[in-house]
Amino acid sequence: MYTLIVSARNVHELGFFCKMSQPRNPGYLRKLAWLEKRFAEGLVIRLLDQSQGGRGFIEYLPGEYAWRPVHAAGYMFIHCLWVVGSSKGKGYASRLLTECIADAKRRRMKGVAMLTRKGNWLLSPGFLSRHGFETAARAEPDFELMALRFRKDPLPSLPSDWEARAKRFGTGLTIVRTDQCPYLDDGVNHALRVAQARGLKARVVDLRRAAEVRLRAPSPYGVFGLVLDGRLLSHHYRLDKELAALLDSRGR
Repeated sequence: MYTLIVSARNVHELGFFCKMSQPRNPGYLRKLAWLEKRFAEGLVIRLLDQSQGGRGFIEYLPGEYAWRPVHAAGYMFIHCLWVVGSSKGKGYASRLLTECIADAKRRRMKGVAMLTRKGNWLLSPGFLSRHGFETAARAEPDFELMALRFRKDPLPSLPSDWEARAKRFGTGLTIVRTDQCPYLDDGVNHALRVAQARGLKARVVDLRRAAEVRLRAPSPYGVFGLVLDGRLLSHHYRLDKELAALLDSRGR
């Protein structure tokens, strides 16, 4: 199975895997514009060759530019590693990870890091543990920042002021978003629809730079979050029924 490297020169031809069947979707277009800025910062996407039936990708960039609230300067940071469908169980995820590690070594970096969590939206920590990664930091409820060090450099770290960050967003429902993931537009629309149906004041805060994510994101996930009355409601986007149930549990 070959892998294809997506760059500024070929992204319009190859795409970036997610939502590739919907190139006119607003989320796809926002991600495309986001990528065109990130390539200059060293971002790389490696796709499994779809002409051979491959379905998956890895997205990574230097930690200084990571769109997660992490301190990972000098490390290569993985945003996403996703293999789906018939490509699962064939070692392709390991292949993508190995290529990222080799790239980081070529660039003489300190190592490779990634935020993990059990469940949807992030990779499970067990996969990285099997490839020699160690836990660098933890955050509630079950986030783990994992790292593979090439030398004995200090490990990357996470902030600890999550409650203070959430409080700064004030009353009502605040939807914190970025353009890193093309599915996040759907999450914003779900949240706004539910808020409108309940007469709940809602606003969208768009984090436009990696530095903003490091300083302001109310959740380790970083690229999306729902904050209700100054308290984190959800680390990731929810469908209408899920969000309604969460609001009911908070009495809203």
